[in-house]
Amino acid sequence: MWSQSYKWRDLATEESSTTQDEDTQSKILRSQLNSMMLVILLWQLSLFLQADAQIPDDCLLSDTYRPPENTDINVTCGTQYMDLSIYICPVYNAQYNESLMVLNNKFNNPECFGKADWNVIPPVLKFRFPINENSISACGNNFQITSQVGTGEFSDFSKVDFVNISGMVLSVDPAAGMITYRPQIHYIFSCKYPMQYLLNNTELSVSGVNVAIRDNNGSFISTLSMELYQDARYQNLLTIPPTGLNLKTKIYVSVKANNLTDKFHLLLDRCYTTTGPYPMQTTYYDLFVGCTRDAQTKLEENGISQKAHFSFEAFRFVEHKNLTVSTFYLHCVTRLCETTKCSSLLPNCTGQSRRRRAAADVPTNATITSQQIRVGQQTTASSAESVASALSSLLFSLLLALCSTKGD
Repeated sequence: MWSQSYKWRDLATEESSTTQDEDTQSKILRSQLNSMMLVILLWQLSLFLQADAQIPDDCLLSDTYRPPENTDINVTCGTQYMDLSIYICPVYNAQYNESLMVLNNKFNNPECFGKADWNVIPPVLKFRFPINENSISACGNNFQITSQVGTGEFSDFSKVDFVNISGMVLSVDPAAGMITYRPQIHYIFSCKYPMQYLLNNTELSVSGVNVAIRDNNGSFISTLSMELYQDARYQNLLTIPPTGLNLKTKIYVSVKANNLTDKFHLLLDRCYTTTGPYPMQTTYYDLFVGCTRDAQTKLEENGISQKAHFSFEAFRFVEHKNLTVSTFYLHCVTRLCETTKCSSLLPNCTGQSRRRRAAADVPTNATITSQQIRVGQQTTASSAESVASALSSLLFSLLLALCSTKGD
C-alpha cells in the first residue's frame, strides 16, 4: 500500500515536471518570436528611415522639390560644347536620382550620365558633350543636316546648311516587375548650328530651350522667353485644356529678351508653326515672314523695344483631319538690333525693294519655340455668334429691300 502510494506520487511529480518544462519552453519560444518580431520591425523602420534619408537635405529645403516640369531643363548651345542643366530635386521627388537619368536611354555607356552639382542653388544635374559627330552619336543624339536660304549673318548666301542636334534625357526605372509607381521623366533638347561653324570653327547662330545670345566679345546679353496669353493686355497666361482650344480662339504671343542691354531691341524676322517640336521640319505654316502675313495674324509690336507682341487665331493642320485634337508648335526666328538701326531692318512693304544688308551688320539670330498648342474641332462661341449676327443683318437687309420693292 505504501509502495503504491509512492508510485502515484512519482507519477504526479513527473507530470508536474513535464508541465513546467513545457511552460518554460513555451515562454522561451514566445520570447524568441517577440525578439524576431522586434528585429523585423527594427529592420523595416531602418528601411523606412533609409529611404527617407535618400532625399538630400538640399532638396528638402528647395522650392524645386516638386514634380518634374518641362521648364526644368536649361540648354546652352556653346561654341565647343552642348551643356544641359536640369533641376535635380524634381528628379528625387519622382523617386529617381542622378544615377537613373541618362541620355537617350544609353544606360550602358557611362559617358551618357550626368553629374550632380550640389554647390549651386537650386542644385542641378549637368550633362556636357563636345560638338563633334563621334561624341554626339555615342549617346544616341540625333544629328540631322538641313538646308535653307541664307538669312541673318548668312544673308549673302543663297543656301546655308545647318546641323540640328537633338535628343532626350530619360529616367531609367529600376523596377523589375510588370508595373511601376514611378512616373516616366523625359526632357527634350535641341541646338541648331550652321555647317560653316562645324567646318571652320567660326561664330555661330544657336537655338535651344533657353537661347543664350552673345555679342562679338562673347559676353552674355540675353535669354529669350516666349509666353502665350489669352487677353490683349498680356496679363493672363493661356491655359490649354486637354481637349484643345476652340477653333479661331485668339492667341496672344509675347517674346521677351530678359537682361538685355539698352543698346539692343528685339526683332522677330519670322514666326511659323510646325506639327512637331523641332523648328527644322518640312511641313510648316508661316504666320508672318517679311511682308507676307496670315490674314488672321496681327503684329502689334516688333523691333521697337525689348519685347515683341503679336496675335493669331487657333487653327488645325489639315493632316490632322481624322484626329480629335490637332497639335502644333509655334517658332519665332529672332534677332537683336541696335536701337538706332532697327527701323532699317524692318521689311519695307510699300513695293520698293528691301536693302540687302552685310552679314557683319546683323547680330546673332536664334529660334525660340512655344509649348505644345492643342486645338479641338469646336468653334469659339464668339465666332459662332458673329456669324449668326451677320446672317441676321443680311436677312434684315433683304426684308427691307423686299418691303421697299412692294411699296414701289
